Amino acid sequence: MSDDRSPTLHSIRACLEGAIPANIATCDADGTPNVAYLSQVFYVDEDHVALSFQFFNKTRRNILVNPCATVLVLDPVTARYYRLYLHYLRTETEGPLFERMRAQLAGIASHEGMAEVFALKGSDVYAVQRIEPLPGEGLAPARPRADLLNGVRLCSQHLARCTGLDALLQALLTGLNKHLGVQHAMVLMLDAQAGQLYTVASFGYPRSGVGSEIRLGQGVIGVAAREATPVRIGHVTHAALYQHGLRKSLQADGTTTGPEIPYPGLAQPHSQMAVPLISGERTLGVLFVESPLDLQFRYPEEDALVALAGQLAAAIELLQAAPDDPTEAAPPRALPASAQGQPLRVRHFPVNDSVFINDAYLIKGVAGAIFWKLLREHARTGRSDFSNRELRLDRSLGLPDVADNLEARLLLLQRRLQESGTAIQIEKTGRGRLRLRVDAPVLLDDLAA
Repeated sequence: MSDDRSPTLHSIRACLEGAIPANIATCDADGTPNVAYLSQVFYVDEDHVALSFQFFNKTRRNILVNPCATVLVLDPVTARYYRLYLHYLRTETEGPLFERMRAQLAGIASHEGMAEVFALKGSDVYAVQRIEPLPGEGLAPARPRADLLNGVRLCSQHLARCTGLDALLQALLTGLNKHLGVQHAMVLMLDAQAGQLYTVASFGYPRSGVGSEIRLGQGVIGVAAREATPVRIGHVTHAALYQHGLRKSLQADGTTTGPEIPYPGLAQPHSQMAVPLISGERTLGVLFVESPLDLQFRYPEEDALVALAGQLAAAIELLQAAPDDPTEAAPPRALPASAQGQPLRVRHFPVNDSVFINDAYLIKGVAGAIFWKLLREHARTGRSDFSNRELRLDRSLGLPDVADNLEARLLLLQRRLQESGTAIQIEKTGRGRLRLRVDAPVLLDDLAA
């Protein structure tokens, strides 16, 4: 029986990061022992671990006839050993646990130069019956890189004061940098209908990458969104599934789709973590952090980001459900004299609602459809002020009936216009209200597919 001082799985999670291979001991039906190295011992919860099933070897055959095993793990910082007594329960070959282990194994394989050899066939789930610390002096534990609990508290306090999506995202990214030491981060929202995520905010990159897209299931971001689970890699990986490279434009001439907006991520990341933004049963998007250094995001950092991602998702849902401000919009500003200068040519391609301004790609999809609606209405009536409610009621825009993420799409459009530096901008004038600001003549050109 274990006493109150016995280690728990939670207390030895540092041993389960994959930095040092573990040893597993099994016996066959006749009691003949076998000891082998093990690529991965993965923390599932306080009572279970999962071991990587990669080869149908002696260990695998033994487990199928005798489901008991012992695993020796080592804390890479304190050099303390622990023996885990395990009982095999099942093998999972798909789903969140499998994908999390596959991502981590890809990083381990690259780190060890075994990327072409390691391939996860399944996640073998074991109940942990007992944990035994082995005798030895050991070293002092490492000091934490940041006071995570206090950092989460400070970030949470700032998030709680935000009343708009733009402020919410900026508060989160600033807080991650200031209080948790994160140097590179971004937030992406999920477009479930299109099966992809789009960047709405970022920090620490030479370019913002706002509007760049990641397919559902692509890389750690896409897998985290698809499986609704955190995905973390502690070492650089060359595995195709988890590597983010700049993708080719879908059409060179831009007549049927907008060119890809460059993804803002690090060229050579060594640590990555993607945490889904979950509200109820729905995934709204992903919070993503990365570093050029190895092992920068471990279990404690994952705990912290999961907590903040949950608060962010809840706040986004509240903002989407908030009614529009019934008060009168702010008075429109006067049109400057420069509005009589060189006209802007705005082209719209209905096939995917991509929009170009003076031959420069701006945006596509639902955000492009919204922008085109605002421009047409302005050209037809001179109107500049609009509400979220009327946009939601316009079926031609293609907004989904549930979880339309309209605020995120408008923020994306607003930031893309700001980065374009053109004489067309969008301003927030109140809760659920916006203004189209046109400071130059505009020529609209709607092009068929």
